[in-house]
Amino acid sequence: MATFVHLTPAVHATRIRRSGIKAHGPGPGAKSGRGVYMFPVVESYALTHQWLRELARRPGPRGIVAVHVRLPDEEAVSVGRYGEREPEVTTAAGAVRRIRGLEDARGWEVFLPRAVGRGEIRYVREVRQVNGWRYMPDAHGTAPCPCDACQVPGGYNARRTRERRALPEYGPAPASRLLLARLDRAELRDDTAALCETLRWYRLRRRGPVARLARLAGHPDAGVRQELARAVARWSTPGVDALLRELADDAADAAVRQAVAESIAYRDTPGADALLTDLAGDPDPDVRDIVVEGLVRRETPEAEALLRVLADDPDERVRETVAVLTQE
Repeated sequence: MATFVHLTPAVHATRIRRSGIKAHGPGPGAKSGRGVYMFPVVESYALTHQWLRELARRPGPRGIVAVHVRLPDEEAVSVGRYGEREPEVTTAAGAVRRIRGLEDARGWEVFLPRAVGRGEIRYVREVRQVNGWRYMPDAHGTAPCPCDACQVPGGYNARRTRERRALPEYGPAPASRLLLARLDRAELRDDTAALCETLRWYRLRRRGPVARLARLAGHPDAGVRQELARAVARWSTPGVDALLRELADDAADAAVRQAVAESIAYRDTPGADALLTDLAGDPDPDVRDIVVEGLVRRETPEAEALLRVLADDPDERVRETVAVLTQE
């Protein structure tokens, strides 16, 4: 039996002890694209828990615990260094041998293409929160990257880093009045590329008047309507839920409804819950497939009832997604 460590926010510890680790994704080397990331338990505590600081800097609940998982030696997994497009597909025992044989195993990971059952968990324990590396191994002493993946908005020195090392696509966001002026010019010229670029800034670092952006819900270009859904999805501004519902009623293009389903998966408002319920009955199977992840995240009786319905969906992909994400 091979033993691995999975690092996760401490708020999930009770649920994991009760029902195991849910599959998330996407992941490399998995037919379903979903599973669980882990690292083998080795002699070095620092190496075993190397991903701790990198995971801890992400937005979300604070505090991380280590979940020790024991898998059969012949269990199929993939192993590789993060960012690899084609990691090596091997067994659990093979993954342990591969990592133990490396001169430098920092940045390596193991991916199990399924959920972890309750019986496979040995124990859940606290870990020292100062262990590991951030951004990438050997990042200490190198100039920080100003891109959105490395600099989380509101993070330590994030704004100063973007200002000092500005790139055209990652620099400080234009002022709100400038963005509104860009919207006016782009609409006047019917420049859809400029509209999408302006909405991208609203999605990343700015909030705008919902009433001003709402008229783009009727824009003839589906790409603009999709970008609008992504731009406002995280706003707490009044009127956003109504705007998302208008976009979700888009009968002309299923891709717009898919963008809405993706955007509201992590939006915690009553309006988003009701909209997700409605999209679970969308005629397009791709929309219903996207809705599944948002329903799994909510963990409410209403969401569980909808998941049982989608488990018998006419589309095989939807049924497979429900089976993977609800597997315990």
